[in-house]
Amino acid sequence: MEQLFIKASRLKLRFNYKGSQSVDDLWDLPLTALDSIFKDLNKKVKAQAEESLLNTRSKEDELIEMAIEIIKFVVATKQAENKAKVDAQERKQKIQRLLEIKDKKQNESLESMSLEDIDKTIAALKE
Repeated sequence: MEQLFIKASRLKLRFNYKGSQSVDDLWDLPLTALDSIFKDLNKKVKAQAEESLLNTRSKEDELIEMAIEIIKFVVATKQAENKAKVDAQERKQKIQRLLEIKDKKQNESLESMSLEDIDKTIAALKE
């Protein structure tokens, strides 16, 4: 994949979305915009996919295929990053909830102590 990005940057590959976007601009676009670019590229592939007895591929066909692969990679990476953020947030919330439950249980155990035990604990803490 790295070679693909190197080749795309050397060829100064551009994507049509609200003007001309470079490969590195793709990382700043929302997933909906990337999907729109992908759909446009797919339309071009289908329009150029006419039957021929000769297996001739133009330079433009190669550029379109390269652009599609780059879009797919950027989308997959962004989706994985978004999922990781959501998972991390869910773990953080669960830890917070468990800490709240732990605190509540500790308070319950302190509240269930007898007056004598409370006095002894206070005295021990003052030492």
